[in-house]
Amino acid sequence: MLTADRIIAASLMALSAYFMWHATALPIGWNGMTGGPGGGAFPFWLSAIMFVMAGAIILRSFGQARRDTGEPFFDQDTLRSVVLVVIALVVTVALMPWAGAYIALPLFLFWYLKVFGNHGWTLTMILTIATPTFLFFFFEVTLKILLPKGFTEPYFIPLYARFF
Repeated sequence: MLTADRIIAASLMALSAYFMWHATALPIGWNGMTGGPGGGAFPFWLSAIMFVMAGAIILRSFGQARRDTGEPFFDQDTLRSVVLVVIALVVTVALMPWAGAYIALPLFLFWYLKVFGNHGWTLTMILTIATPTFLFFFFEVTLKILLPKGFTEPYFIPLYARFF
C-alpha cells in the first residue's frame, strides 16, 4: 500500500508541476484592470497546493514504513465504490455542456449524498441547494468567471441584469 501511495503522490506532483507550468501562460497575479486575479491564478495556486500536499503524502509514507501490513490497497467493496463515483463524475462532466454546472452539480451532489451516501434529507437538500448558490455568487458575481449553463442560460439573464 505504501508503494501505491508513493507512486500516486509522485504522479500527482508531476501533474501539478505540469499544470503550474501551463498556468504561467496567463497572468497569475492581481489584475488591476479587472480588479481580480489573473486568469492563471487559480490553476497555478491550486496546483501548487496539490504539489505540496502530494509531497506531504510521500514524506508521511516514509514514517509509516514499519506499519505496512501488505494488505491489498482496495477490497471489493472499496473498488465498487470508487468505480461508482468515477462513473457518476464522468456523467456529471458529460452533462455540463448540455445542462450546465447548476444542474449537473446538484444532481451529482444529490446522488452522492442521498443515494450513494444514504444521508438524511435535510443535509442532502441543504448541500444540494447551497453549493450551486455559493458557486454562482463566488465565481460569477465576485470573480466574474462564467460557469457553463447549457440550456439554462436564459434563466440567468435576470440575475445578470441584477449583478452586472
